[in-house]
Amino acid sequence: MTQTCRSCGHELRLSFCDLGATPFSNSFLRAGDVERSETFYPLHARVCESCWLVQIPAFEPPDTIFNAGYAYFSSYSESWLQHAERFCDAMTQRLGLHPGSTVVEVASNDGYLLQYFVRAGIRVLGIEPSGNCAEVAEAKGVPTRVQFFGARTASALVSEGVRADLIVANNVLAHVPDINDFVSGFAALLAPNGLVSIEFPHLLRLIEGNQFDTIYHEHFSYLSLLAVKSLLERHGLSVCDVVELGTHGGSLRVMAMRAEAGGVANEAVRRVLDDERRAGLDGVDAYLSFQRRVIDTRIALVDFLHRARREGKRVWGYGAPAKGNTLLNYCGIRQDLIEATVDRSPHKQGTFLPGVRIPVRSPDELVAARPDFVLILPWNLREEIVSSMSVVRTWGGQFVVPIPQPQVLP
Repeated sequence: MTQTCRSCGHELRLSFCDLGATPFSNSFLRAGDVERSETFYPLHARVCESCWLVQIPAFEPPDTIFNAGYAYFSSYSESWLQHAERFCDAMTQRLGLHPGSTVVEVASNDGYLLQYFVRAGIRVLGIEPSGNCAEVAEAKGVPTRVQFFGARTASALVSEGVRADLIVANNVLAHVPDINDFVSGFAALLAPNGLVSIEFPHLLRLIEGNQFDTIYHEHFSYLSLLAVKSLLERHGLSVCDVVELGTHGGSLRVMAMRAEAGGVANEAVRRVLDDERRAGLDGVDAYLSFQRRVIDTRIALVDFLHRARREGKRVWGYGAPAKGNTLLNYCGIRQDLIEATVDRSPHKQGTFLPGVRIPVRSPDELVAARPDFVLILPWNLREEIVSSMSVVRTWGGQFVVPIPQPQVLP
């Protein structure tokens, strides 16, 4: 079956990374589910040779994935909360936000970010499709509507008199199958001189860091500034600024205005575009070489775990992120190699990882088990985890990260 680009409609022919077949990475299992079958879907990313968007097909509608049982809550990462608070302070100052301003966040999760605008006395509205996340946000005083965002939602808000001085979309653009409808909603909702701020993991850093585990079914697109700039311009939005961030293994914060508002790309935008072109993201070679590196990492990680098992060493995981589920399923790593993993979120504790069926427990149980190795699955939070779990070193335990290559941390 011919696949076409979800952004520009061009035929997709170029393979980027084929990870076999996996379940949805956030479809955690309960104890009663472990003897039942799961649905596995192909996980094969391709590249559009017209607009350079890397993407995978959507096998299920978004409401199958982002529903009342969705297990990701942003507020369980202290570093991410600090990132959100710094953003609030910076945008309030940059835009001169005040109690009469309106900030709308799309995919606002559990209110992790908007709570800081609320504390500053600024009017906010969260748009969040997962009811359980929205309920937590409401308890924090963050007004939240349980719905998906797009042209229809934006039009309804405008009819109610809502116009956003700032629209925030953190780590959501990649989760949207119909990105043209989604971005057209920005154009409709944005105030005449408003700003859209979009954060997403940077495809350039994914390639450089061999971050293939960040490819999973909930992420439909893998984004470069080249691809996002083209998408925004198609809907009358002009990129005016970009900030390179360390979050999620290397991200971009892209800021855009209405084209008629006179937003002109600054030096930062030109620099990132030049970096992407120098890396070959506007040609095929940079994409063709990625799969070989992915295979090398799989072999090295499985070899490490087999060696640990032969030597009688015990291995536990830390974290139950979506990226970890991609990694473990692609590498075929199950409970015979990793006894259990732990997570701070009580919503994940007591569940089993999709596909590989590794149990998720509390960090206290890891301390009681005293494993020889702790494999950090959310490797982008390695400093935070090593610091918070420093007790592991007291019994001689060692931390391991799997990406870009398996490494025992000193």
